[in-house]
Amino acid sequence: MKEFNINSFVRKNILALEPYVSFRDMNEFKDPVFLDANESASGELNRYPDSTQKMVKQKLSGLKGVSADQIAIGNGSDELIDLIIKVFCEPKEDAILMMNPSFAMYGFYASVNGNNILLLDLDENFEIKKNEFLKTAKGEQPKVFFLCSPNNPTGNSVEDIEFYIRNFNGIVVVDEAYIEFSDKESCLGLLGKYSNLIVLQTFSKAWGMAGARVGVAYSSPEIIALINRVKAPYNVNSLSLNKILEAVDQKDLVERNIENTLTEMSWLNNELQSLKSIKKIYPSDANFFLAEFEDVEKVHAELLENEILTSKRNPEIPGCIRINAGSRQENIRLIETLKTIA
Repeated sequence: MKEFNINSFVRKNILALEPYVSFRDMNEFKDPVFLDANESASGELNRYPDSTQKMVKQKLSGLKGVSADQIAIGNGSDELIDLIIKVFCEPKEDAILMMNPSFAMYGFYASVNGNNILLLDLDENFEIKKNEFLKTAKGEQPKVFFLCSPNNPTGNSVEDIEFYIRNFNGIVVVDEAYIEFSDKESCLGLLGKYSNLIVLQTFSKAWGMAGARVGVAYSSPEIIALINRVKAPYNVNSLSLNKILEAVDQKDLVERNIENTLTEMSWLNNELQSLKSIKKIYPSDANFFLAEFEDVEKVHAELLENEILTSKRNPEIPGCIRINAGSRQENIRLIETLKTIA
């Protein structure tokens, strides 16, 4: 196991911070009268949600094979990304490291928090250049490395993830938002081996619950305690928490959703490969493809004119559009429209 002193990486004001604790949520009662939180005495949602999210953590503990104290629940993965930066990165002093291209919100929250952003430019196959990683990690000494696998917007998984965890003197955040669509192993199994590892997952993609805004961080109890120390006490609402509890109890539904998505990805891949306007379809372990077009501006404009929304990555990734798999009806509409574009 890779051990290091977590406290030496944490901002001093965070270590000194007294977390807001809901007395109600930290204790057990048989027949309580709630007169402590200035709530309304009536209404369908008159009570604050459980600030500790105990029931969801218990469910996820059984589902993922980790202990409840290794789980933090966020208002989407976005909030967790923000909190991780706040815990470990001193504003105007520390830097984060991220792949380029990758999920833009890592850099966004670093900027909001006043931190520098170091970019690892990927090679022509969208893979990390190990020598560049080692040079940057050891030279610039960033505090947090955000490693998205499968990567958004490229779709490919990062190979040899343990190499990057072992060789980074700081916190490694492996964002697995799309892991359920991949045949690669999750990094959850590495948590007992590396004490500098945080794994992010989400209910937004494979679970089909983007509107609920629920993300999950898995890590050591020490790191999870730090994230919980700085999070807002009622950061996830009761409606979303209840929906998550229902979803975890109906795991067959997410398995069906994954199967349907992968079926549509296969169908979409075959159809896209036959189009003359497309130069290349990049391999994907996610629920989307990165496609390179002969005339990306024309294609994107005509799709938009037909009210088909896609994600143009040009000029970040020259000539490319990111297209996620929809329903069969939506995918047919996409292909039929693309066929009309010379």
